[in-house]
Amino acid sequence: MASLHRSGISKWLASFPPFAWAVRELRELLIGALRQGPVPQHVAFVMDGNRRFARERHIETVEGHNMGSEALARILEVCYKSGVKVVTIYAFSIENFKRSKHEVDALMAMAKLKLGQVSQHGALLDRYGASIRIIGQRDHLKPDVLAAIDKAVAMTAHNNKAILNVCFPYTSREEITTAVKSTVEQFSTPIDTLSTPSKRTFSESHITQHLRKQMLGEDQDATAGHEMSRSASPLSSKEAKSGESNHSSSTSTAMDPLEKGDTHASGPTFLDPETITAETLNSHMLTADAPPLDLLIRTSGVERLSDFMLWQCHQDTSIVFLECLWPEFDLWHFLPVMIEWQWQRKKLLEEQKNRGSSKND
Repeated sequence: MASLHRSGISKWLASFPPFAWAVRELRELLIGALRQGPVPQHVAFVMDGNRRFARERHIETVEGHNMGSEALARILEVCYKSGVKVVTIYAFSIENFKRSKHEVDALMAMAKLKLGQVSQHGALLDRYGASIRIIGQRDHLKPDVLAAIDKAVAMTAHNNKAILNVCFPYTSREEITTAVKSTVEQFSTPIDTLSTPSKRTFSESHITQHLRKQMLGEDQDATAGHEMSRSASPLSSKEAKSGESNHSSSTSTAMDPLEKGDTHASGPTFLDPETITAETLNSHMLTADAPPLDLLIRTSGVERLSDFMLWQCHQDTSIVFLECLWPEFDLWHFLPVMIEWQWQRKKLLEEQKNRGSSKND
């Protein structure tokens, strides 16, 4: 009863014009303050707790997801307004397909509904120039769901200032596996047939291999020329002088076809596997064109990544687990996380600066 009473007071205050105006002004002031410090360029959310939120409030599960969608709209506005360039959300896991057909169908219908809700935020995304990108395995989806995806993507395709990555259906292990396969395919394809020339073609090891081939060809030419001179009949000094230039030109002419033939004999040229680095694999990830992941937040108190952004999480990624359920998540939950991230980043930059100055000394 007391909870209902507090809820009624909160709703009344929220609808009271002077109070609502004061809250809006305070929000703008706080977001403006966030922009004064370092801002994470890539933030990811595991939006957990919609079902539990619905159960605890004795409402329909769909309504819980609807309120979760509203929470997403609120936090997207905060992120983009504060200067975040990329937001990635975990909307649907491939692991969910392992459940019963009935449950999978219900989850797909719910996911389709959520995609429709994301599309309804087109005005918000247009306001901040954000485009929707669907990250995941399309071949797992039915045509009607694919149509909802394509509609959501097309609606914001013209925006180029920010990005909303919707992971659906997605698992990080599947993404990494696909990236490894793509890398293997690239390095197993002859360089001449690659659709896009790679900078790795001019790697140090590749140049070394080319020089070795060229030197080997020159050694073979020199050996062949020496043997020919020994087997040739002696010439008079006049004949030697007249034939010297011809011999020189014929030798240089003979070297080019030999080198070409040697290149063909060695077979097609491939990218050097020794040049494969973490950046190579990163270029084949679904988030290849996104900045590094700075901050990952999961709500509902569950402290695990659930096969989400495993590759993108690196030594400087801040991972935060919050007790609040996703429909409850708003600026007041996000603000302390951002302040803590800014403090940690300033501390890290200061340490890097001190290390750099100590090296110079």
